[in-house]
Amino acid sequence: MFEIDARGKACPMPVILAKKALDAGEATVRIRVDNAVAVENLKRLASSTGRQAQTEETGDGFAVVLSGDGALECTLLPVVENNGGGSLALFIGRDGIGTGDETLGRNLMKMFFLTLAEGDTVPDSILFMNGGVLLPTGNEQVIEALEVLQARGAEILVCGTCLNAYGIQDQLRIGTVSNMYEIQKRMLQAGRVITFA
Repeated sequence: MFEIDARGKACPMPVILAKKALDAGEATVRIRVDNAVAVENLKRLASSTGRQAQTEETGDGFAVVLSGDGALECTLLPVVENNGGGSLALFIGRDGIGTGDETLGRNLMKMFFLTLAEGDTVPDSILFMNGGVLLPTGNEQVIEALEVLQARGAEILVCGTCLNAYGIQDQLRIGTVSNMYEIQKRMLQAGRVITFA
């Protein structure tokens, strides 16, 4: 049995660590976590990968054991054409997700990019404007995730006007300084655009 101690690690790290172990061929993985949200997320991982999940309470949290061969029963569905094409662009117009608590929003954005970098889908373009330009200039965790995504083929464009407006034009750590013409062109060419504005 492969053991992972994910206590003290924020979502989505317990799931990412478990998925890496399963993808590496581990048949049974025991993950120690310290919160009920992580337990539920690990159960969903088990369900989505055709595995069983058993949970036990420990003195300092929980242990979740994922086991099984990962064989999912599947039903063939008709192919649905993507009318807009298959490309994907992300438009990031701020440094957080949602409204309300700003610190929570920034943490959610970090988690989003970390999860995206570990996932199977890589956007064709990641486009940063307005407050979004704060991410590829000063957020270390997001920059690391963007490096992974860029290495996997994602194009990263960062609004030069926005960098100048924030006075951080010399702090860009990843991506290409771009302009409204190029950014709107990527958005119009994409089959799908996901917006964080």
